[in-house]
Amino acid sequence: MAVSAEAETPTSSGPPTDRGVTLDVHDLRMRYGSTDVLTGVSFRARRGEVLALLGPNGAGKTTTIEILEGFRMRSGGRVEVLGIDPARGDERWRSRLGVVLQSWRDHSRWRVRELLAHLGSYYAPYSTERTSRPWHIDELIQVVGLTEHADKKVGQLSGGQRRRVDVAIGIVGRPEVLFLDEPTAGFDPAARREFHDLVHRLTDIDDTTILLTTHDLDEAEKLADRILILAGGRIIASGSADELSRRISADAEVRWSQGGARFVHSTADATGFVRELFAQHGEDIADLEVRRASLEDTYMTLVRDHESGRADGATRAFEEVAR
Repeated sequence: MAVSAEAETPTSSGPPTDRGVTLDVHDLRMRYGSTDVLTGVSFRARRGEVLALLGPNGAGKTTTIEILEGFRMRSGGRVEVLGIDPARGDERWRSRLGVVLQSWRDHSRWRVRELLAHLGSYYAPYSTERTSRPWHIDELIQVVGLTEHADKKVGQLSGGQRRRVDVAIGIVGRPEVLFLDEPTAGFDPAARREFHDLVHRLTDIDDTTILLTTHDLDEAEKLADRILILAGGRIIASGSADELSRRISADAEVRWSQGGARFVHSTADATGFVRELFAQHGEDIADLEVRRASLEDTYMTLVRDHESGRADGATRAFEEVAR
């Protein structure tokens, strides 16, 4: 059960140099027996930033997050979350974190409002002038879309509604750092959109840092300020979806119709090409589209090239810097 505070004496590892940094990971390593799962993971995150951690099954995503949450001891490297080494984090530190696990825990006999009020009470001693804890329960229930079900027992809810309860449990303490593991599994499209709105509220209003793992690449592209791709035990690429797609293909594909015919043109300067297109043909241009490689295309290419040893120069340079 997560619970902890605003001001805390730093551990011997010391706070991050930049006070805006909430996650600071350098050369993180993890070995199980003779198997190296993480071989030098490095990244940072700032307040209000959403990071999506992507990677194939077995890449070490869950291990990375469990180390950051303080639930698993690392083999080596330096890790700080809110300026504290998770291996030494106390309850005051834990109260500043939120966790939404991939699989929900069954609290079937509890009513939704009673469950959230009970769990929220554990955070009350760690309320500060800056952050009032816990979240007001009725407001929280409304935010996660469970107002109509607030007095129902959790066991009476659908799978998607139970998942919303999981999300509510994860944020009831108004976390400064929130870990989300496949948070919208089981959500219908409307619920997924509402959840995305909630993520934006948490980052824009509460300045929450969010580390997200998901297999839904469309979700990652919509939510993440920065995407980290984990493969072979380390981060092989980092950047926005657009930055990563430019690494795979510098050219954009411009599609348009004119006089009933369809045209396609590849160009490194899509803006300049489109400007010239309209200068020449004006209102004759219709159905204009500018496309770059999708995040799925980019992800698959980066992981495939890394696994085959064909990583491009930009990827190899990034890996060297990360080391």
